[in-house]
Amino acid sequence: MLGPVILAASRSDRMRRLISAAPVTKQVVDRFIPGETVTDIVPIIEDLTAKGLELTMDVVGEDITTPEQATAARDAYLALIDHIKDLDLGPRVEMSVKLSMFGQALPGGHELALANVRPVVEAAAAIGTTVTLDAEDHTTLDSMFAIHEELRKDFPQTGCVIQAYLFRTEADARRLAEAGSRVRLVKGAYKEPAEVAYQNKHEIDKAYVRILKTLMEGEGYPMIGSHDPRLISIAQELARTAGRKLDEYEFQMLYGIRSDEHLRLAAEGHRMRVYTAYGTDWYGYFMRRLAEKPANLRFFVRSMLSRG
Repeated sequence: MLGPVILAASRSDRMRRLISAAPVTKQVVDRFIPGETVTDIVPIIEDLTAKGLELTMDVVGEDITTPEQATAARDAYLALIDHIKDLDLGPRVEMSVKLSMFGQALPGGHELALANVRPVVEAAAAIGTTVTLDAEDHTTLDSMFAIHEELRKDFPQTGCVIQAYLFRTEADARRLAEAGSRVRLVKGAYKEPAEVAYQNKHEIDKAYVRILKTLMEGEGYPMIGSHDPRLISIAQELARTAGRKLDEYEFQMLYGIRSDEHLRLAAEGHRMRVYTAYGTDWYGYFMRRLAEKPANLRFFVRSMLSRG
């Protein structure tokens, strides 16, 4: 029941100031967000790829209030792509983007976000990698899917994210499970009303399995975004039943969570991609990680108490 409370706190300026000012916070945040600049993150990329893992990189920051900030977000991703090019890692390191960072919520935001994200997708394709459009709250999804469809006309490898807790997602999955598509399935980490989303964990898990079955039986490339051992086991069974080879789907998990499992899956021959965020505007991302999993919150509280 703490999840909705934490998500509400993620939108509170007062809580942002309180948590950001706590001396222990940065030490705990580093578990999930290992750097603030692209220079900070290069050693992380090199270390994880050397261990046989793949990455998807996220420059954190969603509180965009001006077109200039949206342009700066675009430029931050272009700088990241330049560094990935220098590392010569190709498709082993891709990008995840939130369209809110590219101005989606501003006046004329749909067109602005498309104009800002297109150069990022184009630059990623030029170095042999790609971009996945992250899902945000349900009010943004029609715009996100329209931008996804538009980008795929020139860059068919562009991926998108769907969220199991939304009622609409089963229909979205059927539409997206086509040849050439790349779809990441997650449970969902935004506070959504009962009119549009399941509120019960058991119902969300059942929806996740139904949607994953659709993706596995489809012609696209499923990306399983989950740390749940039971869902990971079910995903492996669904892949076997659908006759998928190990390189025809992948697992994705967050940096700093179940790192041993990352290595175990990679050692078994699975494609294992680590969602790795960096940047200075970390607050909203960090709070959603706490909301998603009670163990993350316990880790944070223990650290606060032990260092307080």
